Amino acid sequence: MKKRILLVAMAQSIHVVRWISQFQNEDVEIHLFSSGGWKLHSELKGVIFHFPLSPFAISVTNNKPNKFKLLLQRVYRVLDFFRRRLLERFSPYFLSKRLINVIHKVNPDFVHSLEIQAAGYLVLDAKRQFNGNFPPWLVTNWGSDIYLFGRLQEHNERLRDVLANCNYYSCECERDINLAKKFGFNGQVMPVFTNTGGFDLSKLIIERAKVPTSSRKVILLKGYQNWAGRALVGLRALERCIDLLGGYEIYIYSASPDLELAAKLFEEAHGVSIKIIPDNTSHKDMLSLHANARVSIGLSISDGVSTSFLEAIVMGSFPIQSCTACANEWIEHGVGGMIVPPEDPDIVEINIRKALTDDKLVDKAAEYNWKVIEQKLCKEMVRINAVSIYQSIFNET
Repeated sequence: MKKRILLVAMAQSIHVVRWISQFQNEDVEIHLFSSGGWKLHSELKGVIFHFPLSPFAISVTNNKPNKFKLLLQRVYRVLDFFRRRLLERFSPYFLSKRLINVIHKVNPDFVHSLEIQAAGYLVLDAKRQFNGNFPPWLVTNWGSDIYLFGRLQEHNERLRDVLANCNYYSCECERDINLAKKFGFNGQVMPVFTNTGGFDLSKLIIERAKVPTSSRKVILLKGYQNWAGRALVGLRALERCIDLLGGYEIYIYSASPDLELAAKLFEEAHGVSIKIIPDNTSHKDMLSLHANARVSIGLSISDGVSTSFLEAIVMGSFPIQSCTACANEWIEHGVGGMIVPPEDPDIVEINIRKALTDDKLVDKAAEYNWKVIEQKLCKEMVRINAVSIYQSIFNET
């Protein structure tokens, strides 16, 4: 009989899709209960999806668009509006009760919540209301789940409750293991590795080698300007380097509206080409952008291991990454990239200038980083690590 896992996670997230994809050839049955909205990611497959507002479940073998699915997505959006505006207001525990029903129906070997503020809190509410023995619970920490939210009073107590009630804990940063223990976790810590899967290095090595890093004329900037993202700091630092930007193009991805406006003003004022990358750009195309970039800049006040940082070092781009994203656990400052404070344009400028003028530095960094990713980011290696986490829990249940 197949082992069963109930995954509580955001069904529209590419990170969830990549996690699930690692188990496609394993003898396990993965059930998915969405913790954030009803939209299914277009690449989601290999799961049994349980609808939050109904007792129905469907087997998702593929999620390619067709007219029926597009109609369903429109219906989901209406129902999701209904859920958020009415159910969560008048029946705040509706979702946790639905989750309890799914747990009884599926009878999983364990529950796995991917991310804490939505999925973890939802599972916690379900466990508190559960009659009988609650299944073993694996909590996976994403990005800022503890590092940032743990410092906020309105989250502190709930985080402690999650970590006190779960049995297993996994994360991407050694930093977050220590934080989880400070918040009261005393269960089993799983091996530290990326939550978003590895890379097919045998294919990517060819593309990254086409243009040496020092010969590239593209600068990539992650465009998040929000509660955590600090892209405007990066843009301001680039403006201070205007004397070095002749012949360069700046590409901005995941751009927020504030950043798009600032980029237009930058382009008009200085005549430097700035291109906004569409949000629906494929992962393959994003990797190609990093493969043509000399420098990839990502700034935020909090993150786990930034996926864009990993994409940059895989494709040979020189990363300038904020010190809040565990980059120090992957590279050495000044050797494999630059690790900078996220809100100091002066320091970011100094490091951009260094990266744009020192050809030897960026070429050596690409060589250095390749050795790192061969040890830590090989797709099959990461997949084996993910499978081993589930297997170790199966062995104890």
